[in-house]
Amino acid sequence: MLIPVPAPIGLLNIGRCYLFLSTFSLVCVTYGTTLVDELDGMASGVAALAFVGLSIAVLPICADLSVFGASMAGACVGFLMHNRYKASIHMGSTGSLALGGALAAMASCTGMFLPLFIACGIFMLEVLYLIMQVFCFNITKRLNGDGRTRWLFQAERLHNRLEACGVKAPYIIAGKVKAAR
Repeated sequence: MLIPVPAPIGLLNIGRCYLFLSTFSLVCVTYGTTLVDELDGMASGVAALAFVGLSIAVLPICADLSVFGASMAGACVGFLMHNRYKASIHMGSTGSLALGGALAAMASCTGMFLPLFIACGIFMLEVLYLIMQVFCFNITKRLNGDGRTRWLFQAERLHNRLEACGVKAPYIIAGKVKAAR
């Protein structure tokens, strides 16, 4: 399968690696969306911006997927009205997995994996934080025998660590949505 990459290369034939890349993006984005869904409005706000960015990137290749992404962004913004701080409705794992799966499916159908990883940077950051935490836990378990994590990796998720440092939830949500732009 040919995937588009930045200007000096153009189209790149990845052949059998397409299945691996598609599976990797599906697992990372869906798991990252589920990790981010803990705070009120964070998953829907970041996903709306990711859908807008991916819709713009997909537009020259497939206009129908671009319309799908724009409608998903509109649905996320509509849901955000009820899911802002002190939420009255929560998305849950079913909704966040669907958002991540839709983002990964848009990228898999068009081969736009690089824009997916850029647009879903917050989701990737959360997954990377969790991977580093497990890695540090396993290293300290082998070296010291106790398996304790250090100061930075004591919280399960990155936004939980920021809350433990004293940052209030609305500021974390606003910062992550602003960083997703």
